[in-house]
Amino acid sequence: MNFNSLLLYSENPNELAKFYREVLDKKPDWRQNSYQGFKIGDGYLMIGPHDKVHGRNQNPERMIFNIEVDDVVGEFDRIKKITGVDIITEPYHPMEANEMWLATLADPDNNFFQLASPMNQEK
Repeated sequence: MNFNSLLLYSENPNELAKFYREVLDKKPDWRQNSYQGFKIGDGYLMIGPHDKVHGRNQNPERMIFNIEVDDVVGEFDRIKKITGVDIITEPYHPMEANEMWLATLADPDNNFFQLASPMNQEK
């Protein structure tokens, strides 16, 4: 199996896609009708409308997606200046892992996402 994409629905998908254009520092790789998609690594962040999605996310802790970056602190400093971003947790070392960094932010719809340093795949 291969993780393909994350669908992020919004009442205002164009505004949310504009926000992620700034976060990801790139234009969408894919557009169709009211949907836009950003290729991140091997997968896509897809943003579009849904008739049952209204307002801000009331349970943002339920699902948090990670965006892997080499420099969590540097990207955090850049992204925290973007209009509409909320800082949930500034960069920190999780679970006493001194080499790993995480930072948690929220988009304008109150969906949580994290900046994460690359995971060590060694076992």
